[in-house]
Amino acid sequence: MTDYRVTVLGGGAWGTALALTMRRAGHQVRLWARDAETVAALAKGENPRYLPGIRLEPELEATTDLAAALAGADCVLVVTPAQVLRQVLGQAKTHIPDSVPLVICAKGIESDTGTLLSEIAEKIVGRNPVAFLSGPSFAADVARGLPTAVVVAAREEARAAELAHRFSTEMFRCYSTDDLTGVEIGGALKNVFAIAAGAVTGAGLGASAQAAMVTRGFVELRRIGAAFGARPETLMGLSGLGDLLLTCSSAQSRNFAYGLALGRGEPLAGRPLAEGVATAGIASRIARERGVDAPIIVAVAQILSGQITIQQAVSALMSRPLRHEAE
Repeated sequence: MTDYRVTVLGGGAWGTALALTMRRAGHQVRLWARDAETVAALAKGENPRYLPGIRLEPELEATTDLAAALAGADCVLVVTPAQVLRQVLGQAKTHIPDSVPLVICAKGIESDTGTLLSEIAEKIVGRNPVAFLSGPSFAADVARGLPTAVVVAAREEARAAELAHRFSTEMFRCYSTDDLTGVEIGGALKNVFAIAAGAVTGAGLGASAQAAMVTRGFVELRRIGAAFGARPETLMGLSGLGDLLLTCSSAQSRNFAYGLALGRGEPLAGRPLAEGVATAGIASRIARERGVDAPIIVAVAQILSGQITIQQAVSALMSRPLRHEAE
């Protein structure tokens, strides 16, 4: 597999970590980034802005030239933020070789349209099969080579299994599934609940409240997943429950950290990108349009839009009618 050529679109922490992982898997890797400063730093063996202190392999190529990055690629990992995916793919589509897999590694739902990222990719680059990589993984852990397990999804199980095999290393274990929608929904919605978990912690509401929020959040995740046709076992796995538990329990998660600052009443301007902020509003709208009861998602959206306070949200959630737990 040493002649397998992987292009990574995105020079942030996750893009850099995945590029390192692909090198460890024995592949030729090119990384594309918009920022010339980031590319220059990568050429010197580090990404100090996003992964300070982690040394990169000298064989990792980096460039700002999109056409050069994609030339001859056997596989493309799209690791740009969810809300700019459409723009990046629009620029890249004429340079992506025909039929090579396009693996989306971002998590979110397009905030303006409610479109899933896989659907955007399939519409823009229809001649290429689309896959998804997701699961409980912090970029810094992956970059350091710490043990991590993720899921690779594609509409064809054989393709997902092949990609999972190619991507796996001794410390980066990839499982496979053909439930592309389930993997994508789990990765998108867990960001919203991570903001809620951070807000609960930041507001000093206690560990019991946080446990209740995460558990009931998982119920909402499964409800919305079912409305999209996701399989329950997918949402019980790494890309659903696994990712939810990770991001709702650590300030390494940008979404949890954002919620933590929100709960403490700290300034939010200039904080690192938290995809859950963009996802909360559209997830709330999707739940309403599909008739799905999702009070935590709705509350997070209302808090972020300034409609209610955290204290008002807690009061509203705690005063909801009592019902059977399975409902």
